[in-house]
Amino acid sequence: PNDHQARFDLALALNAQDKKEQAVEQLLTVMRRSRTWNDDGARKQLVQFFEAWGPKDEMTLQGRRQLSILLFS
Repeated sequence: PNDHQARFDLALALNAQDKKEQAVEQLLTVMRRSRTWNDDGARKQLVQFFEAWGPKDEMTLQGRRQLSILLFS
């Protein structure tokens, strides 16, 4: 559960399989446990996903909301 690199790698694999929701959840979990892990790598990867998926993609919209809640709570 605390292997952030494994969770990060899992998120990349899930995204490659078009399992966007699960990928976002894995990266958000890394952020909840360690915001500074890998020089804020989980947040940066989420932003890359959002850019790749496009601004109107449903998972981009949902993921950005979840990220905002995490960052500003």
